[in-house]
Amino acid sequence: MHSNPEPRDGHQWFKSSYSSEKGDTCVEVALLSHSTGVRDSKDRERPAFFVDHDAWRTFVGFATEA
Repeated sequence: MHSNPEPRDGHQWFKSSYSSEKGDTCVEVALLSHSTGVRDSKDRERPAFFVDHDAWRTFVGFATEA
């Protein structure tokens, strides 16, 4: 994980296509230049966390196989 600051204006957060249709388990992702930000879409005041792009691709690959 990185301790990058919150993405500045201009970074677009988008809801994961794997989020629940009920809206109760929603994750938002921002693709930044050196990392990928992840946050809870229902509680945007909580800090996001950041991982490098390779770690994010590995996670998504694992999650989509399950």
